[in-house]
Amino acid sequence: MSRQRVLLVNPNSNEATTQMMCRLAQAELPGFEVVGATAAGGPRMIVEETALRQSRRYVVAAALRALQEDDGIAGLVVAAYGDPGRDILEDLLDIPVVGIGRASILAASAGGRTFGIATSTPGLVPPINAMVESARGNARFVGVSVTRSEPTALAADPERQFEELRDAVQECVGKGAEAVIIGGGPLSATARRLAELGIGVIVEPVPSACALLRKALMA
Repeated sequence: MSRQRVLLVNPNSNEATTQMMCRLAQAELPGFEVVGATAAGGPRMIVEETALRQSRRYVVAAALRALQEDDGIAGLVVAAYGDPGRDILEDLLDIPVVGIGRASILAASAGGRTFGIATSTPGLVPPINAMVESARGNARFVGVSVTRSEPTALAADPERQFEELRDAVQECVGKGAEAVIIGGGPLSATARRLAELGIGVIVEPVPSACALLRKALMA
């Protein structure tokens, strides 16, 4: 009997990023097979609010197309920070749908922890703040700390990305954050490096989504 499958939809139109996040998700979901779908349109990296909003239709289209082709999909992960299309898919589908943004917020704030978000996309701060308020309220949220350089420049320079996100994490900790989310699926490799520094509790969005989805699937 084949394993149940989990669909990871990447709203960024970048196949390499999809495969990277699928590998990460697969390690978090033993017993399931993770398959990926990449948005057919929009930017390779979502860095501002208009692109995030427009990506909703590509996410929904990619998910529905994959579900038409594969009736063994048991759950779905929307893998861009901001969770574009998650609400639409939740209404349309009868399988669990989890977004990496909301899942990371629930993980970071568990037990009443004070938390912050470090990200390389200042253009997404307004929807990130809205997502925090919707998911958990902002009573124990110290805010979003952003990197200095453009997100596309940091994507091309992993070492610089690491250094600037490290500074953003330290800023969150300085504001009292007990846990810091690294806000972005494509930032997963850097998040792992940051976790090794011991600055604070680092929360990774993709593993957070996998944990939440696994709980729903095993219920």
